Amino acid sequence: MKPNRPNRETVTTINRDGSRFFLHPADVSGLFTRGRRLFALLLIGIYVLLPWIPVNGHPAVFLDVINRRFHLFGLTFAAQDLWMAFFFITGLGFSLFFLTSLFGRVWCGWACPQTVFLEHVFRRVERWIEGDATKRRQLDKAPWSTEKVVKRVLKHGIFVLIAFGIANMFLAYFISIPGLYQWMTHSPAEHWGAFVFVMVATAIMYFNFSWFREQLCLIICPYGRLQSALIDDDSIVIGYDENRGEPRGPAKKEGFGDCIDCLRCVQVCPTGIDIRQGLQIECIGCANCIDACDTVMTKLNRPKGLVRYDSLNGLAGKKRRIIRPRLFLYGFLMLLGATAFTLSARQLRSVNMNVVRMTGAPYFITDTTIRNQYMVRVINKTNEAHTYHIRTTAEGQAYETQGNEDGLLVPPLGEEVRPVILSVSHDAYTGPFPIQIHLDSDSGEALVDRDAEFLGPNPKLLQKYKKQKEADGDNSP
Repeated sequence: MKPNRPNRETVTTINRDGSRFFLHPADVSGLFTRGRRLFALLLIGIYVLLPWIPVNGHPAVFLDVINRRFHLFGLTFAAQDLWMAFFFITGLGFSLFFLTSLFGRVWCGWACPQTVFLEHVFRRVERWIEGDATKRRQLDKAPWSTEKVVKRVLKHGIFVLIAFGIANMFLAYFISIPGLYQWMTHSPAEHWGAFVFVMVATAIMYFNFSWFREQLCLIICPYGRLQSALIDDDSIVIGYDENRGEPRGPAKKEGFGDCIDCLRCVQVCPTGIDIRQGLQIECIGCANCIDACDTVMTKLNRPKGLVRYDSLNGLAGKKRRIIRPRLFLYGFLMLLGATAFTLSARQLRSVNMNVVRMTGAPYFITDTTIRNQYMVRVINKTNEAHTYHIRTTAEGQAYETQGNEDGLLVPPLGEEVRPVILSVSHDAYTGPFPIQIHLDSDSGEALVDRDAEFLGPNPKLLQKYKKQKEADGDNSP
């Protein structure tokens, strides 16, 4: 009877009876492991520090959803500016496509938050408390004892605290560090929505990093499946040099390749795959297998690189290409998104203005005039109060304006709404016409212009209506 262990030719985390096979990757050291660890610490430091670093009076990244203001490295976006997020997100998406076509799943192995926190935070805690991979497997099989209970309670307690810290730091991106501290020092009932969010986020992250782990990459994340469409035989991936390594055999016997079938590359893999079986969707490009194999080759006085970063063509001994059509396509789309976002961001102003027609009838007719009513919303994106002035222009038209006689004082990061009414006499009205509503600074500098339209009835029908009323002797509206 075959032992109940995963079939390496199918899914690495499922036993033959269908149950979950829990992976305990062995620790590894080497050039790429040190590089990934330093890069992970840098990313974690950026994640923690961004809400603390002030830029133009706000955190470097502050998504102030409550006030509908979004501060990114000194730029302030109002809710009306979110259309620019389309170019930003598409630019990032095609940047990932571009990098994947060049370097495979470098994002997954080096920068994905799942990998960064799991491999460089939670598993480090687990190794510190429970020991290496062998001791962790032994602890899993051991009966419950005082030692096992203490280790498990300590480990999972620290896991919960770390998940709670990550969730609170994530919330700080939306309410700022001072706001987070204020909310934390008050009753949860005062901000129950944020309290529930943090508790749910903590629970999800604890479940993910303590139990679900690599299943997120294998089952939920679609990126591994997209990889096959994004890369080709010239993309740099992690692979096994079959020409050099086969046939596998003992190190001290003649007639075998460099691979001694020690399975060290499998033992250190966070998804449990055997890289010698070729590129697989479970591979996250972490390079653990490279460092593990290089360590073994060094001990055997054999050249490193049996498992290495290379293209499939390179591993097969064929000519490798760097410049190829898909790079031009992904690069063009990446630059297109980045250029569109940059040009849009350069058009950002410290103030914004929206003009909408008041609800109700599009126009009103009195005895002598036709009236249009507009709501002008002025948004101040700066940290200081400013006074603005509203003026209107309509080339070749005679009209009167009400509502813009005085300046409009808008508080810091605030907004004010003012009604503006335009009236045209019956005699001067010749039909609908365009108007421009301008916003000027207190010093007279033109800031924002918005187009609108003055609406009214058909002039012929208006004159006919007036004549009929005069003939009937009716002067009422």
